[in-house]
Amino acid sequence: MALNFELGTMLFQLTAFIILMLVVVKFAFKPLSGMMQKRADYIESQIKSAEENRKQAEKYLEEQKQALEQARLEAKEMIERAKKQKEREAEEIIAKAQERAERMIQEATKEIEREKEKAIASLRAEVGSLSVQLASKLLQKEIDEKGQEQLVERYLEQVGRLQ
Repeated sequence: MALNFELGTMLFQLTAFIILMLVVVKFAFKPLSGMMQKRADYIESQIKSAEENRKQAEKYLEEQKQALEQARLEAKEMIERAKKQKEREAEEIIAKAQERAERMIQEATKEIEREKEKAIASLRAEVGSLSVQLASKLLQKEIDEKGQEQLVERYLEQVGRLQ
């Protein structure tokens, strides 16, 4: 079997091949290329969209972190203000209690002083009365030494009961 190359057949095959290639390029390759380009564009747009979404998510995450930090600072400030207010109120309550205690002590001291003065006045009146009674009893009877001691002791007992 020998290979024979015939020019007419070769030209016919070459022409058929070129026509077939033109048909394939026009009807299959261009649409396939267009579809491939659309697919590449779609994938590129999806990548861009995903990148934008990632950037937005990072931005949102950063905003949330800042908002959380701000909320923490505000909570800390509120706690500090509440502590300071509690301390002020406690100091006010203590000061009012001390003032009230001082007033009560002063009133009690004044009351004690008044009662003491009343007792002293009453005691003076009683002592005066007892002195007069003792003097009148001494003048009424003559007392010996032993009787005088008994009289003085009774007088001191009466004075002691008054106190």
